[in-house]
Amino acid sequence: MGKKSDRYDLDILEDQDEELKEPEMYRVILHNDHYTTMDFVVEVIMKVFHKPVIEAARIMMDVHKRGRGMVGVYPFDIAETKRSQVMQMAREREFPLKCTVERAS
Repeated sequence: MGKKSDRYDLDILEDQDEELKEPEMYRVILHNDHYTTMDFVVEVIMKVFHKPVIEAARIMMDVHKRGRGMVGVYPFDIAETKRSQVMQMAREREFPLKCTVERAS
């Protein structure tokens, strides 16, 4: 029984030596179109990305003026979830708002 316990302890020590890697990060980007209202874009940014109204309005203006704007940087799974939430909200309200995810490098 002692040998089995010792082997188990070594497995734990080996696991502790593994380096934890930071996850790759991804930008969530909103794209401008001629149909989605500015108010809806601000609403999406506030609800999905939990940004205060002033920051949401600033991001919306970036999207409007530059054609696209970054809403946040997240690990891939979170970025994809947020993209899906944006697209679902846009579909429900019948807006063609486009949201993409790209590697942050």
